[in-house]
Amino acid sequence: MKLRDFLNLLEKEGKLSRIKKEVSTEYEIANILYSLNENPTIFENVKGYDFSVFGGITSNRDIIAEGLGTTKEKLLFKLVDALRDPKDPTMIKDAPCQEVIVKKPDLDRIPVLLHLAGDGGKYVSAGVAIIKDPEMGRNMCYHRLMQIGKNTFTARLIKKRQTRTTYDKTEGDLEMAVCIGSSISVMIAASLGPPPGVDELSIANALDETPLTKCVTKDLEVPAESEFVIEGRITRNVDREGPFVDLTETRDFERKEPVFVVDCITHRRDAMYQALIPGRLEHKMLMGMPKEPTIYDEVSKVVKCKNVLITMGGGSWLHGVVQIEKKNPDDPKKAIDAAFRGHGSMKHVMIVEEDVDIYDPNALEWAVATRFQGDRDLVIYPDQPGSSLDPSGKHEPGKKTRTTKIGVDATIPSNVDPSKYEKVKYTKVDLDDYLR
Repeated sequence: MKLRDFLNLLEKEGKLSRIKKEVSTEYEIANILYSLNENPTIFENVKGYDFSVFGGITSNRDIIAEGLGTTKEKLLFKLVDALRDPKDPTMIKDAPCQEVIVKKPDLDRIPVLLHLAGDGGKYVSAGVAIIKDPEMGRNMCYHRLMQIGKNTFTARLIKKRQTRTTYDKTEGDLEMAVCIGSSISVMIAASLGPPPGVDELSIANALDETPLTKCVTKDLEVPAESEFVIEGRITRNVDREGPFVDLTETRDFERKEPVFVVDCITHRRDAMYQALIPGRLEHKMLMGMPKEPTIYDEVSKVVKCKNVLITMGGGSWLHGVVQIEKKNPDDPKKAIDAAFRGHGSMKHVMIVEEDVDIYDPNALEWAVATRFQGDRDLVIYPDQPGSSLDPSGKHEPGKKTRTTKIGVDATIPSNVDPSKYEKVKYTKVDLDDYLR
């Protein structure tokens, strides 16, 4: 579904708020979104700017699923299908994202948010970045951008990910386009991180029709329905980037990162800027949920996998739950090994069976309380490569973070009477006959 059609649908369903009062990009919009629990919201009157601001369209699974025409329970499988069967997008001219072309760009005219006191600066946090690698082809992902001038950002490029890999082998500047104001299909596809050479824009098109258009000044293709497109170059110059609040709601530290120079901005005539507040629900959903299909695929190679969840309580990055159909005593151990292969940054994973609702934290805790014994069901992997987002990990300059990883088998023990471990169920009755 197109972004604007989806916003209209949410409004008709009473799921979208409009803020008509004048609001500031300095802390106020971010704090209002936080106070609204990041429900979909449009800010119509932004102080000092001609553009409105919206946010909250990826803040929970139900909204994401609705935007992709499915349900929360079937969302994982829709993502798996799109990863396995990408579809080439069509190219169009006269794209909505190019109704206005600005060849002397001034970033101060765009309502880039200052989110929190202590941030390094104003950040583009919902920008979908597109580059082209000479061998691997197109790549679409997220890079946070900290504004440092009227036409410059510093771009956080994480080592061993495609943009950084392409940048490091490129002589001179690397062309990049950043799209702000994207459909659900584009935002989710940009999060998925498929194997090198798999085009995320084709995954977006498999999720929902996503026509592309050629950039005005760069040899890049972008989603034609974007609200803003920032065309520029990642240069060999570096400057300060950070601090920035990351998934764990703790501050990532200041670094030196490449300078992204903006050469052109295109946008819709009535463009809306997309906000995404760092460290909170949308940030977590877009980082963690797209790891579920990769875990699902790895676990499915060794056991019957039924579902996967990256939990919010683990920063939507460090903790996962895998639901399996247990057929053999060693299936949980196999699933634990495979889950860590599917998401290398995961720190703790729990294995449960089909009778446990993985979306209910109480049900997960109940499974551990009633089915798990530490001397029998705990799997420990000491001194493993971990996530830099984990403050408790071992961090040494220039080295990969190290951590201890743990797998928890919360399935029914083998070779026992399973009725001992089953949760009893009452029957709901029609209360009309009792409450008259």
